[in-house]
Amino acid sequence: MRGLYLVTPNWDDTERLLDCTRAALDGGVALVQYRHKDASPDLRRRQGAALLALCRRYGRPLVINDHLDLCLTLGADGVHVGGTDASVAQVRAALGPGKIVGASCYGDLELARAAERDGATYAAFGGFYPSPVKRYSFVTAPDILLEARRQIALPLVVIGGMTPDNAVPLVERGADMVAAITSVYVSADPTCAARRFDALFGAQRKTSADVTGAV
Repeated sequence: MRGLYLVTPNWDDTERLLDCTRAALDGGVALVQYRHKDASPDLRRRQGAALLALCRRYGRPLVINDHLDLCLTLGADGVHVGGTDASVAQVRAALGPGKIVGASCYGDLELARAAERDGATYAAFGGFYPSPVKRYSFVTAPDILLEARRQIALPLVVIGGMTPDNAVPLVERGADMVAAITSVYVSADPTCAARRFDALFGAQRKTSADVTGAV
C-alpha cells in the first residue's frame, strides 16, 4: 500500500484501456482500481476480467469501485467503498479478512475512524485539487493528513486533481498512495507519467534510508 494508485477512466474502448494500463504498470503502479461509472453490466464484467488478468501478470492488486458483486464474480482483490455504496462493514463481511476494502473519507476524519473500526484496509481523502473527472463540492485541506496520521493506523490515499508536482506536499504530510486518473491516462506517455508518481515515493524511501544510516 505505497506508491501510485491508478484509477481507470470511463472508457468504453477496452483495448485502449488495457494498452494505457499496461503502459502505466510498466512505469510502476502499486494498485489499480477499476472504475467506470457509465458502463453496462456486460462491459463492466468484460473490462474487469481483462484488467484482472493484466494485473495478475504484473503482480499488482485490482480493486473494484462500488460493485461488490463484480468483485465476488471475478475474484478480484477488493472493493473501494464510496459514501453512497454499501458500508465498509458490509463489504468486509462479504469479502472476508483477506481482501482489500478501501473507504472514501473525503475530508472527514470521523469517517476515517469509523472505516478503521469497521475493517477498512485504507482511508482515501480528497479532493485536494480541482479534478477534470470528479466535481467535488469542497476542498480538503492538506493538513488533514497530519491529523489522520495521529488518529488512525490505516494507509492514507489522496485523490483529486493529482499531478506528480502537486502531490509532493501531500506525500510529505504522510500520504502512502497517490490516486491518479487523468495525469496518467491522458498523458502522451503513461509509462513516464507513472514513473514520475512512483519517484515521489522512491525519493522518500531514499531520504528515510539516509536518515537511518546517519543515526
